[in-house]
Amino acid sequence: MDSFQDFKLNKQLHYAIDDLGFTTPTEIQQQSFSPIMAGRDVVGIAQTGTGKTFAYMLPLINGLKFSKQTDPRILVIVPTRELVVQVVEETEKFGKYSSIRVAGVYGGVNINRHKELVMQGADIVVATPGRLYDLLLSRALKPKSIKKLVIDEVDIMLDLGFRFQLTNIFELLPEQRQNIMFSATMTEDVAEFIKNFFRNPQTISVAVSGTPLDNISQYAYNVPNFYTKINLLKGLLDDSNNYTKALVFVPNKKSADLVFVLLEEAFGDEVAVIHSNKTQNYRLRSIEDFNQNRTRILVTTDIMARGIDLENISHVINMDTPRFPENYMHRIGRTGRAEAVGTSILLSTEAEQPYKRAIETLMDLKIEEIPLPETVEISKKLTWEEQPKITERDNPHKVIAEEKGDSFHEKSEKNKKTNQGGSYKRTIKKKYKKAKTKGDKNFNRRNKNKGSKPF
Repeated sequence: MDSFQDFKLNKQLHYAIDDLGFTTPTEIQQQSFSPIMAGRDVVGIAQTGTGKTFAYMLPLINGLKFSKQTDPRILVIVPTRELVVQVVEETEKFGKYSSIRVAGVYGGVNINRHKELVMQGADIVVATPGRLYDLLLSRALKPKSIKKLVIDEVDIMLDLGFRFQLTNIFELLPEQRQNIMFSATMTEDVAEFIKNFFRNPQTISVAVSGTPLDNISQYAYNVPNFYTKINLLKGLLDDSNNYTKALVFVPNKKSADLVFVLLEEAFGDEVAVIHSNKTQNYRLRSIEDFNQNRTRILVTTDIMARGIDLENISHVINMDTPRFPENYMHRIGRTGRAEAVGTSILLSTEAEQPYKRAIETLMDLKIEEIPLPETVEISKKLTWEEQPKITERDNPHKVIAEEKGDSFHEKSEKNKKTNQGGSYKRTIKKKYKKAKTKGDKNFNRRNKNKGSKPF
């Protein structure tokens, strides 16, 4: 099936696809359509940016008959709130000429609003695991009519610790259902998950986990420390004609805030940031501003950018080298989409070189190294993690306190005092060489009068 015209779709879906301007399906879309339409359990392994949402939603909508019932018939579980919003929007586009009702539910919103939403009726519910479980327990969402279950980005959900919630959700769903799962990687956790919950699934793998997309150029810089990375990053991003839309990956929320502040000093309103501590409105606004070209640079963590549709990214810049090579693959897959060309840049310190070699081993590809430009200032400033730690020779885990600086001063006599217990305890301890409690007061007096000591 080289064209969507070859798919056995209803007229309403063909009209919607024409409006969207889609003509040629991706490989995952071609291979997924028939088994999903046939009702088989399906496991799809495909890289980010290959059209996985369309791959499972197109056959599901095509097979969905009109119904006035309130309870949903299709359930889609995704890891983040942003992905819920995105899947709902895409589904509404596909169902533009039909009467399909779609509801998206996620945490961070008053649950009563979502109870009202699902009780009004929906054919398809898209949800994060936590909010879905709450709605099922409250009986606002009744699972009895669910015939098809989709779990998208399952590997990241397992990484986030959602296994317990997913297991509990499965116990509440009807046993007779079609299970569809999509993931960017096939990890041991994913394989075990499939073994426990799927019935003889058909596995569709369109790319090996470590295969980079052909239209992404990859380069690497060896950089001595974090603040030199910042200096290099600023120098690269100064070229706004080349770096038209840059996605900057960082390892965690703390780093995201720090990099954002440092870049904002240089580029002002051209920079935005998203991570899980930001409010929902802030995160959605940051994504929209980036997609609408109101900002040029977006700083994000791995989890927040996973699966989100960020458009026309020219460069992916890795501020750190991921410990897990698969995470690098997810990152670079954000650029070079829809046959466009893209560039990935990896910044690595000496300590991160083993992670870089692991990435190259996974891809079976050597990342081209570029020497640091002479204009980049080598910073002597180190983060706390980069600062050398003094350890005892025979106790390498114990860090010795650093030498006292000029600002150090000794405690005053008043503040040197320590709590030694009440005056009675101190008196008894001094007299009998062992502290006694108040309950022994009479006992102590009796023994004193007898001229003998209890100890």
